[in-house]
Amino acid sequence: MLRFSSSSSSSSSSSSSSSSHLMSNPTYQSPVFIRLLVWLSFFIYSSFADSYGEGPLYDSTAYTECKEYPEAPLYNGGVFNGSSQKIENGFVDPAVRVYSPAYALNVTEDSKYSFSCWVKVGGVDSALIRAKLSTDNSTSECIGSVLAKCGCWSFLKGGFVPYSSESAVLFFQYSGDDMIEIFVRSVSLQPFTNKQWRMQQEDRIRTNRERTVNVHVVDSSGQRVQGASVTIEQISKDFPFGSAIAKTILGNVPYQNYFVKRFNAAVFENELKWYATEPEQGKLNYSLADQLMSFVRGNKITVRGHNIFWEDPIYTPAWVRNLTSAELHKAVGSRIQSLMNRYKEEFIHWDVSNEMLHFDFYESRLGPNATLHFYKVAQHEDPHATLFMNDFNVLETCDDLNSTVDTYISRLEELKRGGAKMEGIGLEGHFSKPNIPLMRAILDKLGTLGFPIWLTEIDISNKFDQHTQAVYLEEVLREGFSHPSVNGIMLWTALHSYGCYEMCLTDYNLNNLPAGTIVDNLLQEWETRVVNGQTDDHGSYIFDGFLGEYNVSVKYGNESVRTTLSLCQSDETKEFYIHL
Repeated sequence: MLRFSSSSSSSSSSSSSSSSHLMSNPTYQSPVFIRLLVWLSFFIYSSFADSYGEGPLYDSTAYTECKEYPEAPLYNGGVFNGSSQKIENGFVDPAVRVYSPAYALNVTEDSKYSFSCWVKVGGVDSALIRAKLSTDNSTSECIGSVLAKCGCWSFLKGGFVPYSSESAVLFFQYSGDDMIEIFVRSVSLQPFTNKQWRMQQEDRIRTNRERTVNVHVVDSSGQRVQGASVTIEQISKDFPFGSAIAKTILGNVPYQNYFVKRFNAAVFENELKWYATEPEQGKLNYSLADQLMSFVRGNKITVRGHNIFWEDPIYTPAWVRNLTSAELHKAVGSRIQSLMNRYKEEFIHWDVSNEMLHFDFYESRLGPNATLHFYKVAQHEDPHATLFMNDFNVLETCDDLNSTVDTYISRLEELKRGGAKMEGIGLEGHFSKPNIPLMRAILDKLGTLGFPIWLTEIDISNKFDQHTQAVYLEEVLREGFSHPSVNGIMLWTALHSYGCYEMCLTDYNLNNLPAGTIVDNLLQEWETRVVNGQTDDHGSYIFDGFLGEYNVSVKYGNESVRTTLSLCQSDETKEFYIHL
């Protein structure tokens, strides 16, 4: 049974009374009643939105700590600032039998909504609370979640994209069986037009992925040279953008050329996994992994180590599943040392124990400290590699109770307290229909931890047609590339004769599918093409370039110089001098 309140001073008896009354009164469950409240508040919302003009800048503020008092609402409450959208008597969703503080809304299509609030619970030490949106034309959708506690306030941040203009109710849900009370403070809902969202993405890209360069050309006596011809050409990119590869790329020169032309990072799809390298006990076979390593090494491609262990028993070798505890302990020790000694200092990352939020094969067999032991051994065997925690449905949704953003953070912090060297956040990103404001909110919250974040396995479900896959892929990639906490993006698009896991970039003849065209267009957009110009009266030539390596050529009369330039991230203009 649930008791909810938007006021921390509400008594248990009054909440219980209200809940009982609401449950027995069908009026409050009526869509007509909900729509009436919505339209009464519609004109307040319309006036508020019109007053913003171009709208405020997105507020990336997020918190992971539980605070004694809630902070002020973002955007001064946004839509909720001074409005009367709160449903004072609560809300019942007949599908899930939820009673909670709720808000009647009128949402507008072609907009993105950022939502946040502070939440506290009573009756239990902690509880996973989800903010949900219910509309006339759809089932309830999770738009944000938080692991709320008793005695302090936790920050919930999320968002949603309405695909039609309609009435809606925003409410809070707890899925457990305990009797709890939910308190909500500093509620904020801020709409952005798609144009505003896109413009702010582009501004973030300019700020975090590009840098201004001032090329100074001087002669042998140090005098500035006016009118010198300057040519700038980017030869490599700083931001790792890549894809999974499989054995199908070996010996396939056209596929290799396609890959190398586009990507500077890679991950082996299956060839490094335990079932691939040791299908039978004691019979190690690294031949495919070795060949893939030779390919990436020969083409200067950064490569992730995926994975040492996979907690899903389905993808654990059959012979491993049949071992006794003592035999399994010996086998995992041999696996981790064999793998990491062979490829020491080859992989920049290791996904040590894959998808541990959803599965627990090794801990169920070896005890609760098994995963912690894996991380400690991995760090010892390859101290220069970044150790990642990699899982799915952290970024894609908040409906998966196993992998909400706070569940991920709690598990990561638990391993760190145990002495594991946790340094990397791996978010798989197997999307269905992406909720971009929720994706940004989750990245905001994870970004407060200060660890590198990689989108490690990006694709779009094949339940959509290829055109729709491409549209959704572009949304996800733009959001990922524009977020300052994201350090790399990997697609999960290894090509096979049968196709790909969920989404292909090309057909088997390497002709672009819609998703491949999107990737090509974005890669061109996110690079500095050949730039030509002349030095000004001050002997300077200024340009903005994406981070990475450049060839710089300068000609003046019979003099010419060719050199290289490296652009790394900084808020300051790069001053670069060339002497003729």
